[in-house]
Amino acid sequence: MRPRLARVTIEQFANQPDDDERPREKQRGPVVLRRSRRDEATTTDQRLLDSRGPADWVHTDPWRVLRIQAEFVEGFGALAEVPRAVTVFGSARTPRDHDEYKLGMEIGGALAKAGYATITGGGPGSMEAVNRGASEAGGLSIGLGIELPFEQGLNPWVDLGVNFRYFFARKTMFVKYSQAFICLPGGYGTLDELFEALTLVQTKKVTKFPVVLFGRSYWGGLYDWVRDTLLAEGKIGEKDVALLHVTDDVDDAIRVVEDAYQAWVETH
Repeated sequence: MRPRLARVTIEQFANQPDDDERPREKQRGPVVLRRSRRDEATTTDQRLLDSRGPADWVHTDPWRVLRIQAEFVEGFGALAEVPRAVTVFGSARTPRDHDEYKLGMEIGGALAKAGYATITGGGPGSMEAVNRGASEAGGLSIGLGIELPFEQGLNPWVDLGVNFRYFFARKTMFVKYSQAFICLPGGYGTLDELFEALTLVQTKKVTKFPVVLFGRSYWGGLYDWVRDTLLAEGKIGEKDVALLHVTDDVDDAIRVVEDAYQAWVETH
C-alpha cells in the first residue's frame, strides 16, 4: 500500500506547474484574484476607511449580502413576539372617501376584535384603512414598508413598522408571521403577493393557510379564469382552486381565518 500511495503523491506533485508557471495571485480575504483580476487601484480597507475615496463599493453584491442579512435580522427581531396575525393586501391608490377604504377599516377592526394583529404593506390607501381600523379597535397594527422610487413612507396608523429595501425580505415577513391573507382590490403589487402566497401554499413551502379574495365584483373574473382556464386546461388541480375563497362578507372572511387557525392549532 505504501509504495502505491507514494507513487500517486509523486505523480500529483509532478503535474503541478513550476513556480515560474504559476499565475501570480492576490488574496482579498477568502477570495483569490489572478491574472487581470489582480489589478485593483485600492484595497477594501482603504475604501472603507478613506472617506475621500469612491463610494461605489457600498453598491457591490458582497455588501448587499450584508444589507440583506441585516433586513432579515431586523425583521425577525421586530416581529418575533407578534401574536397570531393576518396580512391584508390592497391598493395604495384607494381614496379615503372610497367605499373600499371604509371596508378596509371594517376588516382591520374585525380582525382586532377577533384577537389578530393586522399586517399590511404600511402604505396609504387600503393599507392605511386596514391599519387604522385595527388601531382604532385596540388591536396591534403592523406596517412593513418598502423603499420605492416615489416617496411613500409608513401611514400614521402603524403601531409597529419596519421598512425594507428588498421586496423578497419583506415578503418573507408577510408569510412567516401570518395565519392568513386577505386581498382587497389592488393592482400589480397585490397580484404579485397573492400569487406568491398561492404558490408557496400549493408547493407546500409553507403550512397551508387561507387566501381570501374580498370583493366578488372585483375578483370574480380572476377566479373564473383560474377555474375555467387554468383548471380546465390541466395547469392546476381541483385542490389548487380550493385555495381561494371569494367573499363580500366581513364575518365570512373572519370565519375562514378562524376555522383555518383552529385547524392549525389542533394539528400542532
